[in-house]
Amino acid sequence: MDACAGLCYFRPMPRIKLILAYDGTDFAGWQLQPRDRTVQGEVEAAIVRIVGRRLPVQGAGRTDAGVHALGQCAHFEAPERYARIPWRVALNGHMRPDVRVVEATLAHPRFHSTHDAVSKIYAYTLWIDRTHVDPFRRRFVWDVPPLDFAAMDEAALHFVGTHDFKSFKNAGTPLGPRGTVRTVSALWREPGQTPAETVWRVQGDGFLKQMVRNIVGCLVAVGKGKVLPGDVRSILERRDRNHFLPTAPPWGLCMERVFYPEGPEGPGDCQEDGGARGQDTAHDEHQMADNGSERRPAD
Repeated sequence: MDACAGLCYFRPMPRIKLILAYDGTDFAGWQLQPRDRTVQGEVEAAIVRIVGRRLPVQGAGRTDAGVHALGQCAHFEAPERYARIPWRVALNGHMRPDVRVVEATLAHPRFHSTHDAVSKIYAYTLWIDRTHVDPFRRRFVWDVPPLDFAAMDEAALHFVGTHDFKSFKNAGTPLGPRGTVRTVSALWREPGQTPAETVWRVQGDGFLKQMVRNIVGCLVAVGKGKVLPGDVRSILERRDRNHFLPTAPPWGLCMERVFYPEGPEGPGDCQEDGGARGQDTAHDEHQMADNGSERRPAD
């Protein structure tokens, strides 16, 4: 306490930043739920086994049931005595093998995995070999018929830029000041892990509920010849989700990276398990209260 001013100063608890990878098949999504197994619940249960009490974990984005992640970012506040323990090893020792901490860093006290993220990359994998689906890849791909990729490439151009994506959100998205306007900075196609796979990646400053899966569903409809590439613009301008376009299934989707600004509160100040380490990771735009109880829309 400052004896002159009569003020008390509280030192903030150390903030631990996690990068998580998980196979979302057996999870009911990221967000904590009372009766279902979730990624957030798995991580928080592991923390309880280490420190003896619940410490709320905040995620950069809430993935739906069945959606995977390679670079989900999360953070929590730890008691000072636990700040520099090897969190990656400790947490992985208390969780099932379908979720893993890839990195654990000591972050700036004001770092926030949700609010500080500036963009995020999602990847969606299509399987285009109609003779079979590889049993080792079936959890991570959407099996589709032969597609016109040239038409899909043309259609993808209409999604890039700042648009009102109301036509590509599903019900249940709480809206902030931006409403349904989002900026997609890039949308591109690449070869996948096997010759039968094609991966669509999308980077943006934020995503509405199931927006990425709806974009992919639209692209597949274009590839099948059910929608013309030029129709995508009119669908966007209609700003109405009541159309025939499908929502791609969750198992082909993966949160790959979350990006944060460099600076005094950015990744460069983090320490990996007590050692210095810079970090470039990826994000979701949805806002979450620090108490960990506020529910947010899924991606």
